[in-house]
Amino acid sequence: MAARRKPRIGLALGSGTARGWAHVGVIRALARVGIKPDLVCGTSIGALVGAAYVAGEIENFEKWLSGLRFADVLSFMDLRMNGGMIKGERLMEFFRRNFVDRPIEDLPMPFAAVATDLYTGGEVWLRAGSTVDAVRASIALPALFTPVMHQGRVLVDGAVVNPVPVSLARAMGADIVIAVDLSADMLGRYLRAEPDPETPAPDVSAWRRKLQARIGSLLPANAEDEPKLPSILEVVATSINIMQVRISRSRMAGDPPEVVIAPRLAQLGLLDFHRSAQAIAEGERAVEAALPGLRALFDPAQ
Repeated sequence: MAARRKPRIGLALGSGTARGWAHVGVIRALARVGIKPDLVCGTSIGALVGAAYVAGEIENFEKWLSGLRFADVLSFMDLRMNGGMIKGERLMEFFRRNFVDRPIEDLPMPFAAVATDLYTGGEVWLRAGSTVDAVRASIALPALFTPVMHQGRVLVDGAVVNPVPVSLARAMGADIVIAVDLSADMLGRYLRAEPDPETPAPDVSAWRRKLQARIGSLLPANAEDEPKLPSILEVVATSINIMQVRISRSRMAGDPPEVVIAPRLAQLGLLDFHRSAQAIAEGERAVEAALPGLRALFDPAQ
């Protein structure tokens, strides 16, 4: 009788802007209980963290996150209005300098990122070529990051079509898919994220003035007797959250993963990348909550 094949474990890391640092906590907690994926795929911020993990850079990546401050976040923002408010080249250049950019096919573990063809609406699976270029395309969040030209196509964030890439993990050969959904608790929350009680409020006045100078002429002024409307960033962030939640629910209903890990991250705002400690800790807590489901599938000690 032939030996039973060990099931292949796929880790599908979802989108979620600054909430994505929770993926680091998820990866750390899974390793602690002996669960190591055989393949990894990601959408948007999930592609970024997934690439760092597959490349063997997750410890260096976490070290960088621990020192990230709001001023550092602002320094990556090369504001423009042609295609998106943030060009993204400063951020990608940082990663090229600090992390080795290997071809995806040369990574020690199968990896893929999801992007969206802006003109056709098609889902694009990036499984070869520069890892950094694939990540840059996958994180091109509409209205925030500028799109990316790739092999004659204009690509934007994969979250537009597949926020939690379970289907890609299946296509890569996963028998068991562990999906990390970063938007499970986003609907019904007030527009403004909760401030970090341990971090002084950052001085963003210069950045806000720069942004307002670029978009102010596009926005009508409120009359004094009108209720104050949310800011453009709040509208964009909340609209993106709604889109991601609705698409994720629909797609995972049609192709359900074996386990869903759902960190509770609604307290983090769109650009709260400097609050990595909170996100990572919540990722670890979410794995602990999901352990009964994981243990029902296989013995983590084996």
